[in-house]
Amino acid sequence: MVLMQDTLTTYEAAMTDVKNRVNAARSSFQAGMQLLPRDRRDGMYAFYAFCRVVDDIADDSPTPEIAAQGLAEWRQKIQALFHGRACDSITIALLPAVRRYHLVEADFQAIIDGMEMDSIAIVAPDTQTLDLYCDRVASAVGRVSVRMFGDNSDNAQRLAYHLGRAFQLTNILRDLAEDAARGRLYLPSELLAKHGVQSRVPQDVLRDSALQNVCRDLAALAATHYKEADTCMLRSMALGHRAAMRPPQMMRAYYGAIFDRLRAADWKDPSTRISLSGIQKLGLALQTWASQLFISKAA
Repeated sequence: MVLMQDTLTTYEAAMTDVKNRVNAARSSFQAGMQLLPRDRRDGMYAFYAFCRVVDDIADDSPTPEIAAQGLAEWRQKIQALFHGRACDSITIALLPAVRRYHLVEADFQAIIDGMEMDSIAIVAPDTQTLDLYCDRVASAVGRVSVRMFGDNSDNAQRLAYHLGRAFQLTNILRDLAEDAARGRLYLPSELLAKHGVQSRVPQDVLRDSALQNVCRDLAALAATHYKEADTCMLRSMALGHRAAMRPPQMMRAYYGAIFDRLRAADWKDPSTRISLSGIQKLGLALQTWASQLFISKAA
């Protein structure tokens, strides 16, 4: 297929805008995306920009009604995208990836569904609702990502299921104070009840003496998902998808380190946000690269 010069210029301008968005966000995922070949990396940049813009709509809109309007506009844009029509820099940049990697519209719409849940301030959901939320805002992201990484197998979809949930539960356990300030509380109602937490006011829950026990139980669930995800990654590499597993391995190393620090801190002070320094991130990147090299030589 031959592209006209103005089409090429439009795509190049769109990619420039998308890359600027990614660089401005300083995402922990950026290092993982850098491991990809150019076409896949550009697709992931565009996908990240989409995720970022709908997340900002959910978080920063002054009212739920305005958030709903903004998200509805993106529903229409995504529907048009999967019919071959792009209208802004993000969808223009996404269009080649949608076609090349057989991406699924339902996954994009699920992400928007998750942003809608966020926009109305979730407070102490039951475990089923929490799992649905994690699927929409994290595992759906994983389902799109593994296709762009280069693994369309059922095993890769299972990886997205478990790793997405592990990452989102880690986010929840890390961002307790930040979420409470927004009127949100993602700790499940069943665990709050189990440990005798009566209040459902986010700030009150964070001051409850039983908070540590609630978080430990939720962390145990996250640990199970991490373990299952690790099994899926090893299986994918054994099936010849080593290159496709490099980005998720990098992300898993980063989130796993955060998760380990959270468990060590034991939620004694939920206002202290756990993070990694640049040197620590570099160390994890080198560690991941070395482990991939070892597995490759051992195979």
